[in-house]
Amino acid sequence: MSIRRLICLPAAATLAVLTCGEAAHADLLIEIDKTAQRMTVTVDGHEVYKWTVATGGIDYDTPNGVFKPFRMEIDHHSDEWDNAPMPYSIFFTRTGNAVHGTYEQRSLGHPVSHGCVRLSLANAAALWGLVKRQKMADTTVVVTGDIPGAKPLPAAIAAPKPANASDPFPRLPAPQGLFSLFY
Repeated sequence: MSIRRLICLPAAATLAVLTCGEAAHADLLIEIDKTAQRMTVTVDGHEVYKWTVATGGIDYDTPNGVFKPFRMEIDHHSDEWDNAPMPYSIFFTRTGNAVHGTYEQRSLGHPVSHGCVRLSLANAAALWGLVKRQKMADTTVVVTGDIPGAKPLPAAIAAPKPANASDPFPRLPAPQGLFSLFY
């Protein structure tokens, strides 16, 4: 046996083991546009699905941002909303926002949820299976846009600033009139 063969054979075997041991992975991107009430799902930059969704309503807006899913439950029920069914749940915020299926198909296309992103049952099942196969670690959820018809808060209301920046808790003036007796 030649020296070349002694070196090449173990090197080829090592390379084969390392290559086979690596799990194939693809980047899965779930983009949710609240303005359009649409979800686009891409795998390695190739669009595979485009679906109508229902995001959070005016008082329960779905948060914008970039998220990593961290929990999946095939048959979840809401602890907060009267044990409401949330089939094929993919949780993406620690405050309980999830992508999940809905039995209320007529709500799709409208911002009516309590902050979750609702899909038809068939689409939710397809997405759940895709995330399961691709792995949560390789999945990114991006939420953008505004609730259709909602008026943005004026900057002064959205982010009030204290009058004196050095004193975050300024004293309010004493009320005038009848109530000043109790102040």
